[in-house]
Amino acid sequence: ITRLLKKLLCNKIVSSLFKCHFPAVIAKEMAPQQRILFPPEKIRMDWQQRQRAGAGLHNLGNTCFVNSVLQCLTYTAPLANYLLSREHSQSCRQQDFCMMCIMEAHVNEVLHSSDSAIQPSAVINVLTRIGEDFQLGRQEDAHEFLHYTVDAMQTACLSGSSE
Repeated sequence: ITRLLKKLLCNKIVSSLFKCHFPAVIAKEMAPQQRILFPPEKIRMDWQQRQRAGAGLHNLGNTCFVNSVLQCLTYTAPLANYLLSREHSQSCRQQDFCMMCIMEAHVNEVLHSSDSAIQPSAVINVLTRIGEDFQLGRQEDAHEFLHYTVDAMQTACLSGSSE
């Protein structure tokens, strides 16, 4: 229902109707997260280990939008520090699709590979799980892919955390 609501909210007419007739739904959907997923004192804004430039990413046919987002996320120090620690996968209870585990594997592969470039296959293989409208081989919007990727990462954290 979250994805459906987000899609509906993109349409200004429907958005206006929802705001007028369903303010409680909007308020609940847009309410800030109250659960602490990661203790603030553990967040490290700088690199914990000096990192050389990691492997580049091969374009697998109109995957530039994926590659640009993956590169931004890979070199965001606080996120990369956490993913490099492999803390998430050690306690992950997801049975199927887990974007955090996928990103953890990706960041570790990029930053530890001796190759000059790698194929981001793990992410490409779950493209439609990240966002059902994404299609392999079709040009897509990087900002939209970033939104869905971060949303999928948050969903993985929320479903793997205790209340």
